[in-house]
Amino acid sequence: MFTQKAILLDASAIERSITRISHEIVEKNEDISSIYLIGIRRRGVPLARRIAEKIKASYGVDVPVAELDVSPFRDDTGEPFSTAAPDFVIPVEGKTVVLVDDVLYTGRTVRAAIEAVLRSGRAGAIRLAALIDRGHRELPIRADYVGKNIPTSRKEKIAVRLNELDGITEVAILTPKIPEN
Repeated sequence: MFTQKAILLDASAIERSITRISHEIVEKNEDISSIYLIGIRRRGVPLARRIAEKIKASYGVDVPVAELDVSPFRDDTGEPFSTAAPDFVIPVEGKTVVLVDDVLYTGRTVRAAIEAVLRSGRAGAIRLAALIDRGHRELPIRADYVGKNIPTSRKEKIAVRLNELDGITEVAILTPKIPEN
């Protein structure tokens, strides 16, 4: 069990982070029309949609958004990695794919997402946007666009709550609940 230690970002701080990430994505990609956002299920999907909306509002370009379930591509579930994982078919050929996730932690979710994208075709580039980077990487993966770096202990958890899924928008840090004697 975990207990909430503190709210780290409220709805307006999250909105500012998404706005900044959206502008950074456009600034670092000469051809906005070649960008393809892929939201990693669950909370990466509404974040990717929000980024696409910001880009449309600021630059007038409709950026496509896809949804990705990485569970068949994970290497840390205790199940043998399946070479027969379902195909994730989206037109990534030559596109700049921006994977979008809520929290970057060990890097294993991102590794699984990259595997899915590679099976779909040869992207021009694969980038990563994360609302929160909490450290503790197990793989050599880093985010290209980060909303906020929040150093944590491995015992703590980061809870990203988004209105689309949770009815509230905030980022909280959770700590293990100490059992009462």
